[in-house]
Amino acid sequence: MSTAQQTGNARSSFSRWFRLPAALGAAGLLFGGLSACAQDEPASVVPNSEATGAEQVSGENPAEATVAASKLAFTSSDVVVVGDAESASVIADKASELGVPGLLTSSESNAEDDASAESSDSATEGGSAAAGAGDEAEGGGNATTDEITRLGATTVFAPVGFEASEVADGADVVTFDPDTLEVQDGEAPDIAPLESSAPVTLFVMQDEDVTPAQEVAAASIEVASGTVEELPDSDPRATSDTVKLAKASEDGAVLALGEDFGSTDTFAARLDTARTAPEITGGGQTPFPGRRMVAAYGSPGIPELGVLGEQDLDDSVELVQELAEQYEPYSDEQVIPAMEIIATVASAEPGPDNNYSTELDPEALRPWVDRAAEEGIYVVIDLQPGMSSFSEQAKIYEDLLKEPNVGLAIDSEWRLKDGQKHMEQIGAVDAKEINETMEWLADLTAENDLPQKVFIMHQFSMSMITNRQDLDTSHDELAMVLHADGHGTPDLKMGTWNALQQDLPEGIRMAWKNFYDEDDPTFSPEQTMEVDPKPWFVSYQ
Repeated sequence: MSTAQQTGNARSSFSRWFRLPAALGAAGLLFGGLSACAQDEPASVVPNSEATGAEQVSGENPAEATVAASKLAFTSSDVVVVGDAESASVIADKASELGVPGLLTSSESNAEDDASAESSDSATEGGSAAAGAGDEAEGGGNATTDEITRLGATTVFAPVGFEASEVADGADVVTFDPDTLEVQDGEAPDIAPLESSAPVTLFVMQDEDVTPAQEVAAASIEVASGTVEELPDSDPRATSDTVKLAKASEDGAVLALGEDFGSTDTFAARLDTARTAPEITGGGQTPFPGRRMVAAYGSPGIPELGVLGEQDLDDSVELVQELAEQYEPYSDEQVIPAMEIIATVASAEPGPDNNYSTELDPEALRPWVDRAAEEGIYVVIDLQPGMSSFSEQAKIYEDLLKEPNVGLAIDSEWRLKDGQKHMEQIGAVDAKEINETMEWLADLTAENDLPQKVFIMHQFSMSMITNRQDLDTSHDELAMVLHADGHGTPDLKMGTWNALQQDLPEGIRMAWKNFYDEDDPTFSPEQTMEVDPKPWFVSYQ
């Protein structure tokens, strides 16, 4: 029990009995005895031992943030500590000392003179400087009052100078010195020790200044025996450390405090993935920005299509590992090896299905995918669909795409329209078809509890992806990448690189391809990583 709990004057139900009608005087001794017993009952604080779920709040509105923490951490509390954002440290200290929830109001100032200084014009505009009442539209003081009511608080502690009566909802107000925390006015009740705890975790961003909302929310959650964790990234899927913290909190509730965590729906979905999906090479479940990838491109057994087909599986593994190692000195992020495997090959003949594309048997690629997983190599399945749609061909490789280390690439150069043949024109695909493919892949990823997947779109001419501005970049299950396939001299390659970035939808990263034969000269790893922006995925053909 805290010092304040030991020395505070007990607030009892005696006054209720004292106001009973005189007609009950005959039972006065009985009621007097009951009152004496009730007087010894300390105030109760009940943590929310069944807390579950995930919630995100921005923290800009201190009332919203501290109320959210209180709701998750406490079922009820006879006592609360309330103040404005300017006194957040004092509120947090007093709440910790008493072992009760702490709440803030939305306005930074709650002093009495602010209310008297308010002009009629500001009131007309909907602003109110009335102490602690807050703006109803912003959920300020009203949210605080509602939480005091929900908790069933009968005593509100507030620092001297804060007009707590505006938010106390009829509860008794006890004022304390903000410097010493000692009670100055009012009857301070004894508070019973907590008999349970709340399985609540507060996520905040590492290395950021502590806000008033964060300080008080953290105090409330720690009072309820919850935990406060500082994350190195706002996405709980991002690193092994964030995944570990997400899994450690899965038996309770999580409150993410800060705009960087995204909306509640986004954060909750990411948290669920972090708890259930396997990690990918290098740790975490998001390919970028925690790593860069360097890949060999081609098709097993077909040397004409790229370097990946010029040797067997063992030598291909060694090749991509050596390529990735060459890039490590030029990247602040870890560099992992990758293979981009052409699974459907553009064909000069229509073939039995009349689609001008030869689909390799998924089982023929299985040894490559399995070996890559063993070696920590990421695999990207590349599609050259001819007359087929990308989504139709992607479904052929569904079982491979269910592997955590396998992503998907679409090569619109080889997407034909009716009457077209390969090599007679550059193929093209509309954003609508790409969106359909992404939606299918995102659903597959979510339904199978998989980490985020790399999704690559190859392009070297603006005509290859029509209506590119309509690409749906909202799929959080996918790491979208635009792969610039320009070849030739450095000036030509940079011209393509820069052109492809014009009006590129937000959320799409850039990738670079080095050609052994068509480039003049082939960029070195150092030159490649000097490209601006530095590519996240580099492939060799």
